[in-house]
Amino acid sequence: MIILPYGDNALLINLDQRIDEVVNAQVISLDEAIRHLPGVTFTIPAYCSLTVGFDRDHTSFTELKEIISTLNLKSGVAEGQRDIYHIPVCYQDQHSPDMEGVMEFTGLTAEEIVAQHTLLPFRVFMIGFVAGFAYLGSLPKTLYCPRKTHPRKLVPEGAVGLAGYQTGIYPTDAPGGWQLIGRTPVPTFRPNKEVPALLKPGDYVQFKSVSVEEYESIEADIKQGTYQTEVTHG
Repeated sequence: MIILPYGDNALLINLDQRIDEVVNAQVISLDEAIRHLPGVTFTIPAYCSLTVGFDRDHTSFTELKEIISTLNLKSGVAEGQRDIYHIPVCYQDQHSPDMEGVMEFTGLTAEEIVAQHTLLPFRVFMIGFVAGFAYLGSLPKTLYCPRKTHPRKLVPEGAVGLAGYQTGIYPTDAPGGWQLIGRTPVPTFRPNKEVPALLKPGDYVQFKSVSVEEYESIEADIKQGTYQTEVTHG
């Protein structure tokens, strides 16, 4: 663990610089231990690092560094502690504009891409880019594909994309260069909620393939306020 100053009012904690669930679990453990310390104003957990802001009237870089250096990191997360969000995705028609390109790059059929994308839960490693955007991974090597050479000026809310070994859901309309293979009607950023982001680092997402008709039915239920996102533990 390396602790560095990060401007006048923050510090940066670097762990092993790799995308790994155990390392990320250590980041989450640090975040939970540090965020309520006296003088801490904010924390930003990432894949393998944690940014910590502090009020210089109440603490200092040296004081925080000494406290953080004594903390014991958890080596991982027990299976029973995982929150798994089951997110429906339509991988058909207008909701998957880059599917053919992903098929060409991976050598897989659309059915094989969907089967692999929905097979296992993906970990929420961090939130970033735009409010509520969850970086999910890691994808199997067979689904690896690069970002688009020319990003779109507008990606619609709910679009599900691939980039490298990552996958993610666009929480709002935004520019983006990920390869779009589907779309979910489930909002993942609700600005009027007390906790706006549906997902947080350390959660898991299991995608579920739905038809166009099922997508539209879920969309209608969401508008009526009758839809509940399925969440399991384990």
